Amino acid sequence: MDTKEVRHVDVWSAAKLSAAIYLVFAVIYGIIAMIIAVFGMAAIPGTSAVVTLGGGIVAVLISVVIVAVLGMIIGFIFGAIAAFIYNLAAGVFGGLKIDLE
Repeated sequence: MDTKEVRHVDVWSAAKLSAAIYLVFAVIYGIIAMIIAVFGMAAIPGTSAVVTLGGGIVAVLISVVIVAVLGMIIGFIFGAIAAFIYNLAAGVFGGLKIDLE
């Protein structure tokens, strides 16, 4: 096996990859939250599920989109910060060692 050391991580590429990962998790979270919200709205006394789904579902879907976009933005920022900190630490302590075949 050949051991290599990662001494530098490109901040831009790490930020983009992190944004994509956070987007996936945000969409999953948003869908789960949407299901809970729809059932919660339908459980309110005095409302029918049909009326709730017709009026409230748009607000819930908009919320899912907002959560996904915010998750992607936060992921981008955190990915950039993490890559920047990694580069600083790798300069002081050495990079991550990886065995390649």
